[in-house]
Amino acid sequence: MRLRRILLGLIAAIAIVLTVVGVYGVMNYAVAQRTREIGIRMALGAQPGQVRSLILKQGLVLSAVGLVIGVGACFLFMRFIASLLFGVSTTDPIIFIAVALGLVIVSMTACYIPARKATKVDPLIALRYE
Repeated sequence: MRLRRILLGLIAAIAIVLTVVGVYGVMNYAVAQRTREIGIRMALGAQPGQVRSLILKQGLVLSAVGLVIGVGACFLFMRFIASLLFGVSTTDPIIFIAVALGLVIVSMTACYIPARKATKVDPLIALRYE
């Protein structure tokens, strides 16, 4: 029993790390691909906060899609998951909300670094890019 809990916790920690790395990588790539667009927006007067919120909204949409797919998969595999949980119902709404909120916070944290990097784009360099 104890080994099973340790392994489950380890797998969960690895999943969180993979989530952070994956979301950061996707958002960093998206910001790199949109460098010219972000530079034009900044040159036309967009404030850094507006650019940051644009990037964070894109990350939030990706997180929402991932959460919908994940919750759907959870309901599909609920019978298997029930054998791994002790003292917690498989349909406990508080657990679902807490996990979803935690994943949104983790993914927004991973999106913040590329969003902050996007606000530091110099419009002149971005327009000369490529």
